[in-house]
Amino acid sequence: MAKEGAEKADETEQMIEKEGGKEAAEGSGGSSSLRAGDTKEMRAVLLSGFGGLNKLRVAKKVMPEPQEGELKIRVKACGLNFIDLMVRQGNIDNPPKTPLVPGFECSGIIEALGDNVAGFEIGDRVMAFVNYNAWAEVVCTPVEFVYKIPDDMSFSEAAAFPMNFVTAYMMLFEVANLREGMSVLVHSAGGGVGQAIAQLCSTIPSVTVFGTASSFKHEAIKDSVTHLFDRNADYVQEVKRISAEGVDIVLDCLCGENTGKGLSLLKPLGTYILYGSSNMVTGETKSFFSFAKSWWQVEKVNPIKLYEENKVIAGFSLLNLLFKQGRSGLIKGIMDKLITLYNEKKIKPLVDSLWALEEVKEAMQRIHDRGNIGKLILDVEKAPTPLMANDSTETSEAGEEEEDHEGDNENKERMPFIQ
Repeated sequence: MAKEGAEKADETEQMIEKEGGKEAAEGSGGSSSLRAGDTKEMRAVLLSGFGGLNKLRVAKKVMPEPQEGELKIRVKACGLNFIDLMVRQGNIDNPPKTPLVPGFECSGIIEALGDNVAGFEIGDRVMAFVNYNAWAEVVCTPVEFVYKIPDDMSFSEAAAFPMNFVTAYMMLFEVANLREGMSVLVHSAGGGVGQAIAQLCSTIPSVTVFGTASSFKHEAIKDSVTHLFDRNADYVQEVKRISAEGVDIVLDCLCGENTGKGLSLLKPLGTYILYGSSNMVTGETKSFFSFAKSWWQVEKVNPIKLYEENKVIAGFSLLNLLFKQGRSGLIKGIMDKLITLYNEKKIKPLVDSLWALEEVKEAMQRIHDRGNIGKLILDVEKAPTPLMANDSTETSEAGEEEEDHEGDNENKERMPFIQ
């Protein structure tokens, strides 16, 4: 393990040397603007408008420079989450204006420091939260959203770490107060958050984990949970057959009819937490019918009933906590605990597959089809698998939208690098 850490350190040094002189201008503070005619460009995934996969393409954009309190990161890998799919569809509250660069987490190497930044140096290997703009070769983000990567953690693992494990930890320990001997029901147990939940539950003695997942994932994840059910089965009856009283914690990323089912399974003093609404996504584009159906199926919560049954219902949004509610200090403390657990070999990010930026459409389709086991990663340095010359994801200097012609993409699918 020490050898691996040394190899990664050597890789980092070589990378900085290779790109030596790139940030000479930052030597006096790093936040000064570039001279006219010296503008640098980078590749980034551009979402030109809300809708289907044809709204995504790789474009050249002006490389950002760090402002006061920010770090400039040369990105090596980016995390792909279900929320990114919902952003693409415009299926979120108060969506930002397009065009935009999606993505909320990445890993890479610090290239420059803005003014008044302490605790980091050029060349540090880091992982970071970004308020959009993560799917690019370079990002700038406030220092409070950046964390150093452990020596033996790869860039792909680091890009799979922040969103999944912080979400899982906060729900289990900060909201639901998981303790020895309790029981947890988690949906989408084969996904990135689901696997993070399962791993964190294993750090507490005698915790029973009930999980739902697509049947083809069961063989791969069967050892990570105590009881595993098909996502289309009547899991309420299956859980009650094993535990007549139900469970202490329900973690629901589906919403819709699963809200009522989850509440019905709670023991007295149990906690139901909603942290997603993937049931609202049924097609490639936003569907009013799916939204209305999911909303209609949600159990209408009666506070008096919660009072009488001693049940707790909660919601959790990590991105809102970070970027709207100013809890970066709290998240920093959680990340410190998680990195300690990683260094103790108690948790480890599960990476499903690596994709080039140009393969973002295929990667998103894999998430939509619930085909992933663990986290999908956009590897910025990975070359795309060769396809037809007129691939709709090839780089566009203008970054303008060009609709896919009917039939162009039939039977075209890149195979990712499966780890």
